Amino acid sequence: MAILANNNTRVLVQGITGTQASFHVRRSLDYGTKIVAGVTPGKGGTEHLGIPVFDSVAEAMQQTGANASVMFVPAPAVRGAAQEAIEAGLDLTVCIADGVPIQDMLEIRRMLKDSHTVLIGPNTPGIITPGEARLGIFPENIHRKGRIGVVSRSSTLTYEAVLEINRAEMGQSTVIGLGDDMVIGMDFIEALDRFADDDETDAIVLIGQLGGMFEEVAAEHYKNMNHKKPVIAFVPGNTVPFGHKMGYAGDIISDGKVSAQDKKDALSDAGMVVVDRISHIHGTLQKILS
Repeated sequence: MAILANNNTRVLVQGITGTQASFHVRRSLDYGTKIVAGVTPGKGGTEHLGIPVFDSVAEAMQQTGANASVMFVPAPAVRGAAQEAIEAGLDLTVCIADGVPIQDMLEIRRMLKDSHTVLIGPNTPGIITPGEARLGIFPENIHRKGRIGVVSRSSTLTYEAVLEINRAEMGQSTVIGLGDDMVIGMDFIEALDRFADDDETDAIVLIGQLGGMFEEVAAEHYKNMNHKKPVIAFVPGNTVPFGHKMGYAGDIISDGKVSAQDKKDALSDAGMVVVDRISHIHGTLQKILS
């Protein structure tokens, strides 16, 4: 069943005529993603890469039946693009941009509370359901169809986790990059709940990072879930001296006082299987699901 995006998802691309958008739209189309519309204000009525372009999200939805979007817009334009997607009633929107002002993200979070729209990002590679849909910039060639869900706060480590799952010959159901920024849309809690309800996900790989309290909050939620699936968790940063700031926004805010071990302890106490090296994921999966 895949969560959030599948081969029935009809995608529009906000900022479709930009260079990066064009590059990734081509790759997503080749992957089989149903990209049905683009939105670039002032270019409505034209086509780009054979895709009709509209002036607004609402118009694109009305004309094409789109229900999800990917935002290839610069950070200062994210607030407006997100507001347009939310007000139009999209089910899902993915924000690739990094450097989105925190104040803008707080406003976007407020708007999301009064809607049914799910936001992934910002500063994310997006979401991919192998063999069905690619919304974002994931290197699609490394993914394999399978039954392991992946949710991650670290973009590059997501790719390594995917390769480890491939080594276990299991493949992925859905892979979600939550985003590296301190204020994001979808979080670990929602991902855990959605994977728990997915009949085609047998286990979950959770990748954390230093900074913030996302992992600790997720651990407390997982501990209290009535219906849960096995989770293998990895948090990088064991070699970082205590009190050293990595530069992540969340690490700066927490003043470097929350160590990787603190996060691992919380996840382990909640019942997740915590691995010390990302290369241990494939063996742990084989042991758990054998």
